[in-house]
Amino acid sequence: MKLEEYAWNKHEQKIRAEQTEFKHSGPKIKIIDNTDLRNKIEETLENMPQKLLAQWALKVSISYLDYLDDHLKGDARINLGLETLQIRIDGSIRAFDLRKVGFIVNELAKESKSEVSKYSARSFAQAIATGHMRGHAMVSSDYAIKVTNLLTHNSLDASTKERERQLKIIGGLLKSPS
Repeated sequence: MKLEEYAWNKHEQKIRAEQTEFKHSGPKIKIIDNTDLRNKIEETLENMPQKLLAQWALKVSISYLDYLDDHLKGDARINLGLETLQIRIDGSIRAFDLRKVGFIVNELAKESKSEVSKYSARSFAQAIATGHMRGHAMVSSDYAIKVTNLLTHNSLDASTKERERQLKIIGGLLKSPS
């Protein structure tokens, strides 16, 4: 895969070019998780172009929009984020423009009243930010696990099922023509 497909961001391209071995990252938030499946996801994502990575993060996060507080459901910022990320994937806008929209979308989390809504909105905002930098994809995924934790009283079984769903989404993207 060409560096330009791996990452749209020059800094991430440089890191990839200099990388001698892959290292797993740890979650940036406290979650109850299946670490083996998280690592498997991260390894698989490392070998995907950013275009598919952004599509994956969006598919992971989108189902969590159902958990937004009622006053945020159907908010115009959701469609703004979706449309802008698609335009970025198509190569029609700069990362700078996507970042501005990402900050707007992130306001959904700030306006959330419940923890479930806040973390659902963060998962979505991080998915949108994946159009700027690859690193946001795993953060988006981890926020989805945080929502799962909140909904299931920290059930490791539920987290495992969510990670399996995330892997299934990867499989679907890798099989479909881009």
